[in-house]
Amino acid sequence: MMSHLPTLPALLEQARNPPPRKGISPFQIAIVLIAGCAHAASMAWPFDFGFAQGLPLWWMQLLALFLFAAQVDSCRSWKRAAWMGGLFGTAMLCSTFWWLFISMHYYGGLAAPLTVLAVVLLAALLGLYYAAASAFFVRLAPVRKLPRAVVFAALWLLAELARVEFFTGFPWGEGGYAHVDGWARPLAAWVGVHGLTFLAALAAAWLAVTLRASRVQWLGAILVVVISVVVSYLPVQSAWPGDAAAATLAEPLDVALLQGNIPQNEKFQAGTGVATALRWYGQQLRDVKASLVVAPETAIPMLPQQLPEGYWQALHARFATGNQAALIGLPLGSSDAGYANSVLGLKPGQPEPYRFDKHHLVPFGEFVPAGFRWFINMMRIPLGDFNRGAVGQASFEWKGQRLAPNICYEDLFGEELGARFKDPALAPTIFVNVSNIAWFGNTVAIDQHLQISRMRALEFSRPMIRATNTGATVIIDHQGKVTHSLERHTRGVLHGEVQGRNGITPYAQWVSRYGLWPLWALGLGIAVLALVFRRRR
Repeated sequence: MMSHLPTLPALLEQARNPPPRKGISPFQIAIVLIAGCAHAASMAWPFDFGFAQGLPLWWMQLLALFLFAAQVDSCRSWKRAAWMGGLFGTAMLCSTFWWLFISMHYYGGLAAPLTVLAVVLLAALLGLYYAAASAFFVRLAPVRKLPRAVVFAALWLLAELARVEFFTGFPWGEGGYAHVDGWARPLAAWVGVHGLTFLAALAAAWLAVTLRASRVQWLGAILVVVISVVVSYLPVQSAWPGDAAAATLAEPLDVALLQGNIPQNEKFQAGTGVATALRWYGQQLRDVKASLVVAPETAIPMLPQQLPEGYWQALHARFATGNQAALIGLPLGSSDAGYANSVLGLKPGQPEPYRFDKHHLVPFGEFVPAGFRWFINMMRIPLGDFNRGAVGQASFEWKGQRLAPNICYEDLFGEELGARFKDPALAPTIFVNVSNIAWFGNTVAIDQHLQISRMRALEFSRPMIRATNTGATVIIDHQGKVTHSLERHTRGVLHGEVQGRNGITPYAQWVSRYGLWPLWALGLGIAVLALVFRRRR
């Protein structure tokens, strides 16, 4: 009887190469769902356990993607893989932007059950990209370990790029943002966040396929993990070779960033939020002595022609002379010409205000997708249909600096900011983000947006100053480090100095010329090669 029992080597071999299963087990579903939630948390840790709250956790992103890749790699059916990819993507995205519930329900007035359904359906729709990537992986992946991991990373990259490009784009929560701190951050100036996403997926998939490898390969994988952890704690002095030699264009700029903390449910109410905003921002714009004053998105919540008599004229006169300038967020336009979510720049000796109009509009909040007017009519969202500004608008020049505004989540699209770097002589020296995250309450959305801004600073080696309604109002240096910050959900002014930067990073060079096409070519090229070799076998 004992001779029929499996030997220890046979058990180990069965663990490395399990027989095909029918269907997805509850245990596998649990792993995939937990991995999806962990992947979302890696962008900005949402819990207050006495450590790391609000910070990115690169190792958690790798661990989450490793657990998912291991499950997909064990699949023998593309249908099972597609289900796993869809479950992972839906869990990841629901856990990433669950705070949309606040804007749609509490501020938009949409019924809670419909709001939950809308968030889940959006996550499930975007999750189809990961379902497709997982299914194609099972159909295309070669037998050898490293090429198998490369194919996984390429398909994962394509799924993330699809989130960037299609249906107006919403790549919030992409895995590469978890690496704004850690071992991969020096590479951001070369390959950008999407390149980091590819490299992270490659590392996670390689570790996953190594589960079935020899002991020597296991030791190699452990060694790579240990080296990555050690490197992540080393100080980073320069993100790219030209960084240390990049000239600064002038003396540091003295800035004052305004944070009004106007409650979102009062922001557009004439008797409450509007009156408070006009009074407080008007006073700060009049009294602050910094060289540059920045007020957040729709800080002035009315069209100039709707303002009390003399209000706008007084602001214009305030900065028409002297040694100060201002960037102010407010809506512009008319019923005939349409409206725009804009930033106006005021400075001495300027006959007409500088104007920047937001290009990348938020669906349902700033424009109505075709066929969804009925959905908007179910909510009470003001100013819901804007005109688009152009890509690559001119910078606001002041004190030898070229300040490039971006509004709200526009800094999520690095390839659009990169369009301003086509001519190095006109390239921005400082990014200026103006936002209003009050739509999403006191949630992890604030921390997630902060990591997005930090990544843009790393990619372009440019400081980013952020003036927001409720937070995070900060100054970020050209290496992605927060140097000054204001307490969130308070009313106040952040004073600090910011040093503009010159020089063009490798990422800025290629993304300004070719956009995301090199990354599309990488992902599609690997997928096509995998298909060719698959057919030859």
